[in-house]
Amino acid sequence: MNKDSQGALWEVFVQKKPGQPYVHCGNLHAFDAEMALQNARDVYTRRNEGTALWVVPSASIVASSPEDIGPFFEPANDKVFRHPTFYKLPKEIKHM
Repeated sequence: MNKDSQGALWEVFVQKKPGQPYVHCGNLHAFDAEMALQNARDVYTRRNEGTALWVVPSASIVASSPEDIGPFFEPANDKVFRHPTFYKLPKEIKHM
């Protein structure tokens, strides 16, 4: 039986200002979601670095592999309309 005295590993994402994207800032150990959220607040936002937090169990994150760059991302290259090169953004849009 494996006894983990630190709890599960959680990934922490911080939103600096409302409307901006959440950015991964690190990880921490906690026994439940509430403890992870409180620990994230204490560790990653103690100097007002953010306005909102996400905590996600590390075991729940699924990622692509660097070896899959060709076959996994290949279909996106065929859709040029996804690239914002066909129009100009208005000056009022600041976070794009």
